[in-house]
Amino acid sequence: MMKSLSVKLDEKVFKETDEISSSLKLPRNSYIHDALALYNKYNKRQILKKKLHLESGIAMKESLRILAAYEKLDERIEAF
Repeated sequence: MMKSLSVKLDEKVFKETDEISSSLKLPRNSYIHDALALYNKYNKRQILKKKLHLESGIAMKESLRILAAYEKLDERIEAF
């Protein structure tokens, strides 16, 4: 389902959009639609990147905690 949207653009952005969409022989609406879809994809990736960075930090801390526990266990085994 398509939804309508009214957007106010800065004059410079509007002119650039009009020029580029014309040179690509695309309707302005299609060009803007594609641009927003690409921008959404970019921002989803940025959000995922931040989430993965945070979660990898958590995983790293947990891995270091487990490694320290194994090292203590190894020291106890060697003591026997």
